[in-house]
Amino acid sequence: MQQLFVYIFKNSTRLLFLLLLVVSLVLTIQSHSFHRSQVISSANFVTGGVYERINSVNEYLNLKTENEGLANENARLKSLLFNFKDTTKVIDKELLSRFGNYKVFQSKIINNTYNVHENFLTINSGSLNGIKPDMGVMNSKGIIGIVEHTSKNYATVISVLNVKSQINAKIKKTSHFGTLTWNGKSTGYVQLIDIPRLATVKKGDTIITGAQSIIFPENINIGTIHKIYTDNKTNYFTIDVKLFNDMTSLGHVYIIENKDRKEVLQLEAQNKDE
Repeated sequence: MQQLFVYIFKNSTRLLFLLLLVVSLVLTIQSHSFHRSQVISSANFVTGGVYERINSVNEYLNLKTENEGLANENARLKSLLFNFKDTTKVIDKELLSRFGNYKVFQSKIINNTYNVHENFLTINSGSLNGIKPDMGVMNSKGIIGIVEHTSKNYATVISVLNVKSQINAKIKKTSHFGTLTWNGKSTGYVQLIDIPRLATVKKGDTIITGAQSIIFPENINIGTIHKIYTDNKTNYFTIDVKLFNDMTSLGHVYIIENKDRKEVLQLEAQNKDE
């Protein structure tokens, strides 16, 4: 304590000057609006910069939550897109769970094989999330596969890169349809077979899902025509389709449920029994 008094006594002149300076600055700021506004602006600039950096850190830490929220919103919007042709109508969010043939779930791929003949994917959603076998799987670029088995929290998906995969698809420009398969060779290409030779087929034409599919909605992107082969023994083309998706690098996906699928299958089964 004695050293403190000694320090104050030795520096009393400087300390008095600083005190008077602070008092004069306070009086100046309070009595002049210009000076007061300049001080407030400077303080806001400093605190604003600090808050901006804190917010940037928080945004980075919350990226996972934000991405999941965006993916869920995209799933809702895709449901509306698949179910309503008139997009000018204002549709309540609750319609998603009450109306429409298609319901969309959001999920994420946690395992993916692409280097064997029968490739599968695993997603982190299962029966507790409403996922069932024979639901379509896609992302923003196009189709990925079809759900095969489910557990409570996970599901396996038959990849389009599976020699047993068969999906109804068509040429966008002409609507000629065939079956999408995979020959087990390249991870970037699948094959569209049974396209009649009378169809006008050109390299670069877009291939999309067909109306005969009871798993995928019609007009979902698949890829573009890369090569065209003619089978002299039949009246059909075999087409190499370059996938829009890079099947070796997949993340968030959408699971599509056709609510009318069971009804369609039961009706078709009755026709077969007759």
